Amino acid sequence: MEITLEIGPIGEGESRSVKLGFGRYVLVSRLGGVLRAMDDVCNHGGCKLSEGWREGTLIVCPCHALTFDLRDGKLVTPTPLATDQDTYPVSEEGEVVRITLP
Repeated sequence: MEITLEIGPIGEGESRSVKLGFGRYVLVSRLGGVLRAMDDVCNHGGCKLSEGWREGTLIVCPCHALTFDLRDGKLVTPTPLATDQDTYPVSEEGEVVRITLP
């Protein structure tokens, strides 16, 4: 399923939480000139990663300090309590962003 959104420009190093509807949020980030998209809700505690803090290409969950790589959703903090975040293909044309969900 492809979702088309107009979310405005996202600058280099910026991230934005985007509500897709049906209770789903995706975190869209521009890193190295490339847009990336991953689930914004931490798969461990259900907290919004966008409310955490950034450390370069990493995002730290505000609830339990689990750390994920914004480029590929990989869990950086070793723990059996969480897994990698789901990531999604994303493309853009001007201010139109397309996110493809499974």
